[in-house]
Amino acid sequence: MARTFVTRPALPPLQEYLEYLKQIWESGIITNNGPFHQQFENELAYYLGVKYLSLFTNGTLALVTALQALKITGEVITTPYSFVATTHSLWWNNIKPVFVDIEPDYFNINPANIESAITPLTTAIMPVHVYGNPCNVDAIQKIASNYGLKVIYDAAHAFGVSLKNESVLNYGDLSVMSFHATKTFNTIEGGAIISHNEETKKRIDFLKNFGFQDETTVVAPGINAKMNELQAAYGLLQLKYVDGYISKRKEIVEIYRKELFGIPGIRVLYDIPCVIHCYPYFPVIIDPNVFGYSRDFLYDKFRDENIFVRRYFYPLISQFPTYKSLPSASSKNLPVATFISERILCLPLYPELSHEVVYSIIEIIKGLSK
Repeated sequence: MARTFVTRPALPPLQEYLEYLKQIWESGIITNNGPFHQQFENELAYYLGVKYLSLFTNGTLALVTALQALKITGEVITTPYSFVATTHSLWWNNIKPVFVDIEPDYFNINPANIESAITPLTTAIMPVHVYGNPCNVDAIQKIASNYGLKVIYDAAHAFGVSLKNESVLNYGDLSVMSFHATKTFNTIEGGAIISHNEETKKRIDFLKNFGFQDETTVVAPGINAKMNELQAAYGLLQLKYVDGYISKRKEIVEIYRKELFGIPGIRVLYDIPCVIHCYPYFPVIIDPNVFGYSRDFLYDKFRDENIFVRRYFYPLISQFPTYKSLPSASSKNLPVATFISERILCLPLYPELSHEVVYSIIEIIKGLSK
């Protein structure tokens, strides 16, 4: 079998992109809030159902800047079950991450564990909508309001996700997106911050452009995190096709769910009621005592068949050398996250993945089932 990866970027038609590139070449504008940047920012905000959106060159710089924009200091309560960029953004801002455990159903931060982790140094909560499944936003906001904390959502997986007909990006003080090549919607690299008022958006836009207010006025110690015109034009083109990408992803997810249903030791996740999903990943939980084989055995088995599945997220962020010495990083403090991390496996999922390959992946699992 030819190599099959856990994901592949959805690419727009090359000829259509070349037409955008011709316009860029004719204008000579390739960055610094050019016409495609402005158009993409407006059209993306409209598509997502948000009012204020600031484009970034990648999601990590968007996270770093979001913390700066809200002047977060001290300690931030977050999840160990995410990509490392979530916690790295805290570290780069000289903020101490405080890990709390996740809930067992959809692997988001468990609000029941947040309150006991709050100290006089706590200034914010940074949850993650893991696999695009919304956090318990109401419970998190209640805690934040009671203690005067900010909430910054890492919404890297949550493109187009809505909860009760409201964009999940409109919750919290800020939401941060990623448009990396592995995401449901990509601009090759890229990201965005969703804010809720004009004043905050202005501050974010100053910070992502060295702090410049005008040609000679610098109002903050900003960085260079602007999205360029080539990315913005690519993003505009992607908006024409993203609904089709999501539809194809959903078709594959439904095949996986139907065919894997009832296999002992294999657990899949299902859609949450009143949520519109974007299907960025297809995770399964392997119970070795029931399935008969460990997650890592299945991981290696797939690799032998040229199928490159991934263990998202393993190890936990709290287990990396930079963070493992933190008191909150102890596995005793994170039993659910540790349990899930040792059993999680994400199967291939992307729009161009053929159903034939999907069924061959399923057959490998079925062939090992007792």
